[in-house]
Parts: sequence; C-alpha cells; structure tokens
Amino acid sequence: MNGVINVYKEKGMTSFDVVAKLKKIFKTNKVGHTGTLDPNATGVLPICIGNCTKLVQYITNHDKEYYTIVKLGLKTDTADITGNIIEIKTVPNLNLQNILEVVDTFVGKSTQIPPMYSAIKVNGKKLYELAREGKQVDRVARNIEIYSINNVIFNNRENCISFNVKCSKGTYIRTLCEDICEKLGTIGTVLELERIKTGVFEKENSYTLNEIHNFMEKEQLDTLFYNVEDIFNDLNSIEIIKDKLQHYLNGVKLTYNIADGI
Repeated sequence: MNGVINVYKEKGMTSFDVVAKLKKIFKTNKVGHTGTLDPNATGVLPICIGNCTKLVQYITNHDKEYYTIVKLGLKTDTADITGNIIEIKTVPNLNLQNILEVVDTFVGKSTQIPPMYSAIKVNGKKLYELAREGKQVDRVARNIEIYSINNVIFNNRENCISFNVKCSKGTYIRTLCEDICEKLGTIGTVLELERIKTGVFEKENSYTLNEIHNFMEKEQLDTLFYNVEDIFNDLNSIEIIKDKLQHYLNGVKLTYNIADGI
C-alpha cells in the first residue's frame, strides 16, 4: 500500500504515536510523518505510507500555517502550558494597537534559535531529552521567514493573544510567541497550537485516526490518499520526450534544453 494521508493529530499524542497506530492499521512498517507536532499541539500531519516514505523530506520542506493562543505573564520551561512554571510577571497595560505594531515587526526573514524542548538532535541525542536531564546546550540559529501574522485578537480579561501565522519550514511557534511577548514587555507561554496547513494539506481535508480506521474497515481507502502530482503542483514541471523516458528511469543523467525539451 503506497500513498500520502492527511492526518489530523489530536491532543495528547506524539507524532511517533500516530505513526505507530497507522503501522497497525495498515499492517506495514513503512510509515513516516512529515514534521513533528508537540503532544499538546493538534492539526495537520501528512503521513507517508509504503514507497511514498521517500517523499517525507520533500513534504517537510513545505510552508506551514498555524493558529495559536498565547497566555501573557506566564513562562514555562517548555514554552507551552504543559511545562513547569518558571516565571510569573506582571502584564503591562496593552491594547490591540500596541500588539499589532509589535507583531508586524516579526514578519519577514530572520533567524531563530530552536528551543531546548524540540526534536532536533545534537550529538545523536534529541534536545528535549537533554532538557529533561536538566542540561542546556548551544543551538545553531536557523534562517526562517514569517510570511504573515493575521487575525490577531487580544483578550485583555484573560491576558491572552490569539493569531494565525504563515511561515517557512523550521519555524518554532513557541519561540516566536516568547519573542513577541518579550517585545511587549512581558513573558508568555503557548496555551493552544494547531497546524492548519502544510503545503497542499489543509485541516478541512484531514482525517483523525478513528476516521482512517473506519475507512479501512469499509475498504474505502481511495478517498484518503493524495496523488503525488497534487502534492507538488506548486513546482515547475518538464516533459520528457518518450524515447528518453527509459534512460531517465534507468538513472541516466539527462540534459535539458529550453527550446527542445529533454
């Protein structure tokens, strides 16, 4: 069985949990996810099955869109509400206009240092494993781009800000939220985080594990799988001349002429 499924990861599960459950549903070990979501986060998690696991690295490179809610005045060691509270700070007198002005400064290209509670590996060990041991290590800053931050809402009664973020791969929303809060003169932690889009995969077209299991039992899997062409329809394409096709399939290096094609 080969294909890509747009899974909606529910709260409390790791991305690895999703992979493990799908291995049982489809009775195969060739299952891979395309971008880690924190256990407390929900949302779109494209899963590659069978030969399509070769596509994981390419789908991971797609841009993302998130919805998040941030609690002001509270800082945790994980940068989300599941962590231990390490600081409480008074929230200054803010209004939506103040917040919009600060948020706008984060749109564009910049660098970001990954949080300690992340799945990045350093010397063969994941950062979150080192963090749980109480260790801090130097992390290399990454180039990221925030394309837009919109639908900003400020709940001054609850001291919460919510917004949507469109960003490049490798962007940590928890770190972005902490940086925004710092520029607002306070601290903050993520209450809710939902990935609503990655590449062509959107929340509206995703399926929970229970729904996938039901499709499997009813033998209605065709509706679940994406065509590879649809996944990469944003990329340029070339047409291979028929008599050169077998050379291409055999791995022969081909040259491309704009006028004549391959």
